[in-house]
Amino acid sequence: MKIAEVTQLAIPEITVIKFARFHDHRGFFTEHYRESDVSRHEGLECLRGIRFVQMNESFSRAGTIRGLHFQWNPYMGKLVRCVSGRMIDLVLDIRRGSPTFGQILAYDMPGRWDAEWSEWIWVPPGFAHGNLFTEDSVIEYFCSGEYSQGCEAGISPLSLDLDWSRCAPSLKATFDRMAATTDRISSKDRLAPGVTAWEADPRSEHFLFGPL
Repeated sequence: MKIAEVTQLAIPEITVIKFARFHDHRGFFTEHYRESDVSRHEGLECLRGIRFVQMNESFSRAGTIRGLHFQWNPYMGKLVRCVSGRMIDLVLDIRRGSPTFGQILAYDMPGRWDAEWSEWIWVPPGFAHGNLFTEDSVIEYFCSGEYSQGCEAGISPLSLDLDWSRCAPSLKATFDRMAATTDRISSKDRLAPGVTAWEADPRSEHFLFGPL
């Protein structure tokens, strides 16, 4: 795995890992994950000791909004990439007591076959995760915990009390346009509580600022 660049986003616990592809006249080859390279890289201390126990793949049609989802018992961090199409990833801080609690990031991740690189985004426990898709898209994500029914919850991406101040205005505008017109959002996600209601929920005690 040739790691080309590691970047921390506006909420520094969220990390983007860019990795190289090797192109020729036939197409390209890439190692999109190698544990030894990740564990040795100085910029990836956030992934040291993380063991991925579940790998998921998802297809979404253009206009789909998913999230914002999270889990405890066990906690689940997600390493996510866009295989094809275009994903705008959404990450919300749900750690009570965090200076960025209730703030949401959006990160644009197009999956282009002709690009010289691709990338992962690391969403650790303590953050709700979602995405929107402007094209038919396939994504893959590695999970640090197995799915646990009954120990999951969500916050609606349509909630009016999300703090979008750290989000690029162009990506927020894309979200607003899609949210105003799409029917490709589940009723569960649409009707999920907002940040204020979640903060008052006793289950939010599972996500306090500090190591989880």
